[in-house]
Amino acid sequence: MITDRLRNYAKLIARVGGNVQVGQEVFITAEIDQPEFVKLLVEECYLCGAKKVVVDWGWQPILKMHYRCRSLETLSTVDDYEECRWKHYAENPPCRITLLSEDPSGLNDIDHAKFSASQQATWPIYKPYRDAMENQHQWCFACVPGPVWAEKLFPELSVEAAVEKLWKLILASCRVDDDPIAAWEKHNRELARRCAWLNALPLKELHFYSSNGTDLTIGMIPEARFKGVFEVTKSGVAFTPNLPTEECLITPMKGSAEGIVYGTKPLCFHGESAEDFWIRFRGGRAVEWHAEKNNELLTRLITMDEGSCYLGECALVPYDSPINQTGILFWNTLIDENASCHLALGKGYINSIDGYHARTLKECRALGVNDSQIHEDFMIGAADTAVDAVCTDGRTVPIFRNGTWAFD
Repeated sequence: MITDRLRNYAKLIARVGGNVQVGQEVFITAEIDQPEFVKLLVEECYLCGAKKVVVDWGWQPILKMHYRCRSLETLSTVDDYEECRWKHYAENPPCRITLLSEDPSGLNDIDHAKFSASQQATWPIYKPYRDAMENQHQWCFACVPGPVWAEKLFPELSVEAAVEKLWKLILASCRVDDDPIAAWEKHNRELARRCAWLNALPLKELHFYSSNGTDLTIGMIPEARFKGVFEVTKSGVAFTPNLPTEECLITPMKGSAEGIVYGTKPLCFHGESAEDFWIRFRGGRAVEWHAEKNNELLTRLITMDEGSCYLGECALVPYDSPINQTGILFWNTLIDENASCHLALGKGYINSIDGYHARTLKECRALGVNDSQIHEDFMIGAADTAVDAVCTDGRTVPIFRNGTWAFD
């Protein structure tokens, strides 16, 4: 891979994704798959004026070993030094960058009960710090190729050729050319234009339906607005938390979803996947569900905590998006969610609420923004997906037809 293109990608992550500020601390989480690219990213963060850049390295085989060898009590304990880091985050808002490269099925055989129980036990300790950071700091998720991930996508190629091909696809999906920053400014303007059209509607509900059986109506928060992933912190720092992104998203009303929805791509979560699944909602809650493959994972997600059975996001993505046009299932939610319309179980985004900067987190949740320790996207868009806006003035306005925008 040409170093100049990789440097442009690192620059895009640092300057558009995280928008690292002068004097700010940066924390990067990465697996050990692409150390040279991480080095480029660290350098770009320092060129932005970062005060300090810290890299936390991880590796799935070691994580699996932890869950095999540690007791549930140990996994459920947050030591003082670990809690102090989150306290530091809350008191000194950093830029947090996560690079994803792991094996999509690398944790399939861990002890699922131990994993869920430990996550539930530690969440109450981390939650106050995460709440304090809400809308206070920049964060960005981006992908780099891992060899096992690349082999899964392209088993007919050598490892080196598979990694090279995956690099090319990632860079193309992130619009990394001679001037990716200008390309993203243009892309964000187009997403903002579509969101403005949607926000002009007096929206009451969204109705999703398609021939695969999906027939789901989701209630909207009156104060909620469609937005692109482009975000602004309370202090006024703009950033783009997902690279790539093709979505116009909105936070739905907690407790207002009726009907059934069918997944159109696997649901991937922490190195596992559930496939060929459906979920039925009643009174806003997921009340029935089934996955032909790994129903245990789907059950674990939906029952993770009190809020994980509710929806936290509705996102509109045309089925003819550049990512879907590749014809490749990436087995990576960050990329695959930008191939078609999707929903998310769990936590809702407060920055979808009009005037959220002037509201407290408690006030936003009182309006109907769901809270949970998870936020897990799953794809529901199909080639014939239709979406209607049901308006408060009695109109039904087509938003999607045949899987794509019904308006120009």
